[in-house]
Amino acid sequence: MTRNDVSGTIGRGADRTSVVPRRALRDGVYDAILEKLLDGSTPPGSSLSIDSLARELGVSPTPVREALVQLEHTGLVSRVALKGYRVAQPLSPRQMAELIDTRTVLEVAAVERAAAHADDLVPELRAAHAQHVLSAHQVRKFRGEGGHPTGFADLREYFAADWEFHLTIIRAADNRFLLQLAESLSAHVHRLRQTVDHGAMDVDQAVSEHAAILAAFESGDPQRPVEAMRAHMTALARRSAVDV
Repeated sequence: MTRNDVSGTIGRGADRTSVVPRRALRDGVYDAILEKLLDGSTPPGSSLSIDSLARELGVSPTPVREALVQLEHTGLVSRVALKGYRVAQPLSPRQMAELIDTRTVLEVAAVERAAAHADDLVPELRAAHAQHVLSAHQVRKFRGEGGHPTGFADLREYFAADWEFHLTIIRAADNRFLLQLAESLSAHVHRLRQTVDHGAMDVDQAVSEHAAILAAFESGDPQRPVEAMRAHMTALARRSAVDV
């Protein structure tokens, strides 16, 4: 091996190892901007300056620009020619209804398939539900006198636990394309959370409806989980229509 071969190999190895920190930085910037979009500190229509965000987060403009490109795909931000990025308007009532309708089609299909694996699914679903119950308790604990959580940070774990309950079922359907569709929808679910008034969060209702879904899987009747998930989605659509 020549010296050039050696240096070329070292260089390629260094490039590979540098990918991970860069990806971690980009993901961290993405999460930080996402939190700003969802906690109400950047209202709809606000401009998002790449340079200002970079200074605020203590990073170069590059990961900020990459994060905003990702966020554009979620619909949370929009890019206006010659004006840069802006915070998108919340979901309209029609968009909200369409999103929940899409989730209903996908998640009912997933439940139908997951019911065949109920014995393996139930222990994992119990664990996911327990985490959801715990995070819901934390949200209630930190609510102020007016019924509002102290901030998005208090809600982040709750949102993650709520979505993980649904993903546990979708993964049990054992269909990679259903899972990919669900993961692509998760970004749009952020917009639903942005739209719904956090002060009117459906914590108690969601926990109760998840408990009913778990009990339906535990029953061994393959039709009961389908009915429970459909009821949950119908209730979610009704609450979302009220909050818009």
